[in-house]
Amino acid sequence: MKGWKSYLSVLTAGVLGVSLTACGGSAGGKGSAEGSDGGALTVSIWDNNQLAGLTEIMGDFTEKTGIGVEIQVVPWDQYWTLLEAGAQGGTLPDVFWMHSNYSQKFMSNDMLLDLTDKVALSETIDMANYYEDIAQLYQLDGKIYGIPKDYDTIGLWYNKKMFDEAGLDYPDESWTWQTLAETAKKLTREDGSQYGFVSPASYNQDGYYNLIYSMGGSVLSEDKKQSMWDSPETKKAMQWWYDNLVTVCMPSQQVMGETSSDILFSSGKAAMVMQGSWMVAAYKANEYTDANCDVAVLPKAEDGNQISIYNGLGWAAAAEGDRTEDAWKLLEYLGSKEAQTKQAQLGVTMSAYKGTSDTWVSCAPEFNLQAFLDMSEKMVIRPYSRNTKAWEDYSQETMVKAYTGEMPMDAICEDIAAYMNKQLAEEN
Repeated sequence: MKGWKSYLSVLTAGVLGVSLTACGGSAGGKGSAEGSDGGALTVSIWDNNQLAGLTEIMGDFTEKTGIGVEIQVVPWDQYWTLLEAGAQGGTLPDVFWMHSNYSQKFMSNDMLLDLTDKVALSETIDMANYYEDIAQLYQLDGKIYGIPKDYDTIGLWYNKKMFDEAGLDYPDESWTWQTLAETAKKLTREDGSQYGFVSPASYNQDGYYNLIYSMGGSVLSEDKKQSMWDSPETKKAMQWWYDNLVTVCMPSQQVMGETSSDILFSSGKAAMVMQGSWMVAAYKANEYTDANCDVAVLPKAEDGNQISIYNGLGWAAAAEGDRTEDAWKLLEYLGSKEAQTKQAQLGVTMSAYKGTSDTWVSCAPEFNLQAFLDMSEKMVIRPYSRNTKAWEDYSQETMVKAYTGEMPMDAICEDIAAYMNKQLAEEN
């Protein structure tokens, strides 16, 4: 567990301040499927929007196996702190979500159950059935530590009511980034009552990463050894982002820092926002967005290049859990074509199992969800390395200085690249 315990000994002091109710998931929600054995597997996730659908899927598993399941929803900010502390104390949940920002750290420190031999013997799981980039997120040194759960793409959400009132055409596949900027400017009111576009400094996968890659830039070299933040293409894209969007049609960074973009959008303060397919359930449940909003494909560069940054979660199990065989049975079921198809049908998310997400577009017929599937043809995996969180946190925090005008964008990009290269050198 190279260095993990020493890292967590510092972390634990902060964990003690987190309530036990949050640890148990009541802060976010809880769902269960009782089994005949009376001892439920514990499953941790962070998105309450997925709870209802996943509870139904877990119920199917319990019916088939007699193994009960209890889902605990822990908010994102607490989720990783509690998982890391649980790894030190031997109290990890039996099964839990894994994310690309953390997977390399968890895998390299022997915290996740090695599934390699189990997958090889399984008649249900064939890794070739999943999107290759997602599968690789949860593999290290030839070993498998996670079963792909889903994948997500980014779309351009827009307020039809605002477009209609302004007499503007809705976004469509002909839009370029310049079209977005010009339209957003027309939809921005000087009194601050309405903004044409919202995307905070911290939004990368569902923000400026899509622009960078569509304009020929990148964030990380293919061999994951070099930052590309200081490349001419990336700096040019980010300067365009600043000049045409940040300073023209967005709220101040202070406003966006205090109120998330989805709240600004769903309260009728923002005309457009880029967000992922994971937001469908929330926008469907919101009365305002359900009645007034829709989604389109992302804009393209002037040369026609159109990119969506994508990512996907994995289902993982604790390496030192008390019920690793039962945990594997659950992972095997969750990765099956049956469960992944139902996940899409219920509108939980698009599924990582190829060919199972077509029915997902029908889960919210009021929205053009086909836009997310269309972006599946133009995907680039979210940049990651062995310690993504370190350099990504730094880049998001530093980008605030560009948004507020404290530092020029060119210098920001070079600063992020310098920090990132130090982190990558330590990884390699």
